[in-house]
Amino acid sequence: MATDIENTVKELGKLTVPQLKQRYAEIFGEPTRTSHKQYLIKRIVWRMQALKQGGLSERAMRRAAELADDAELRLTAPPSRSTATGPVVTAAFDAGRSADFPKPGAVLRREYKGRAILVKVLPRGFEYEGEVYRSLTAIARHITGAHWNGVNFFGLPSSKRRAIDKETG
Repeated sequence: MATDIENTVKELGKLTVPQLKQRYAEIFGEPTRTSHKQYLIKRIVWRMQALKQGGLSERAMRRAAELADDAELRLTAPPSRSTATGPVVTAAFDAGRSADFPKPGAVLRREYKGRAILVKVLPRGFEYEGEVYRSLTAIARHITGAHWNGVNFFGLPSSKRRAIDKETG
């Protein structure tokens, strides 16, 4: 089985992108807009395996449908940044914040490398310099260029620390 896949990948690798797009259309029954060669190869091989081995089970298909029904899906394209007025929210999410987390409207302040970082807490995200971010971690990464835990970066009490404080009373 593994050698079949390896041989198929080698054969597909010899094809040009237009040939891969044609092969994709034959296997999926619809055209593709991508011209990324490795992506096309992976998708074609995946589809060939799914057709040969039967794809997902009925139970997995039902679960995927349930998850898709519960998801908040974007139905329109986001506005381009040049025509957007105000902050652009890239994705909605449930913050699931604890009761002692700063409420929407609060402003978090942190000094970093001699400059004041101000972040406004929103009902669904955080605003920093006119941009809306999904998490404090994303803002910390943007500011520092490195991965930081956003709660720690802004000096907020972590959920572990709150749990310990509750236990010790």
